[in-house]
Amino acid sequence: MLDELVIVGSGGMGRETLVLANRINQSKESWSFIGFVDNQDGDGVVGNDEWLMAREKKTAVAIAVGSSELRNKLYHKYKENKNIVFPNLIDPDVIVGDESVVFGEGNIVCAGSIITTNVQIGNFNIINLNCTISHDSVIGDFVTISMGCNLSGNTVVNDLTEIGTGTQVIQGKKIGRNSIIGAGSVVIRDIGDFVTVVGVPGQVIKVGR
Repeated sequence: MLDELVIVGSGGMGRETLVLANRINQSKESWSFIGFVDNQDGDGVVGNDEWLMAREKKTAVAIAVGSSELRNKLYHKYKENKNIVFPNLIDPDVIVGDESVVFGEGNIVCAGSIITTNVQIGNFNIINLNCTISHDSVIGDFVTISMGCNLSGNTVVNDLTEIGTGTQVIQGKKIGRNSIIGAGSVVIRDIGDFVTVVGVPGQVIKVGR
């Protein structure tokens, strides 16, 4: 019997996550999609947060919202229902170098991404299309890595940080928690907590979120 899957968020990321789940099914039948959970009506929406919290049978939940802080908030709400589990959804096209790559739970990893060796991926991260995460890197929890990002070896990204499309991070750099790296930035130095960075090379333009 296939596991029942609910996707939280019916917007673009949610619909892309459904594509990902369908691609997993094409490789190996795994998921029976029940519908989207959203607090507003829409195509495929089967209920809101209260509907999900009332589920009395095992339900796999993918939190497919781009905001790191909102994913964190939703997880801490949903985990109170012990019938809810949080699988990793990893596209069959993703290249995972070897068994030294370790995933937590609730991660969404999209097609075309490459994760090489000795990489630690925490919990509830979104790694979007065509990203690379190189050797000996550490990704915390509730991190959003947008399309086409390249993280060089020994990169550390702390919790709740959002990295914009096309960002490049050179080897050995650390990015603090709750920070925002703007699209197309090049990170050539360590980045602190609660800052916004943009540009080539990346410069801090705001402190605090």
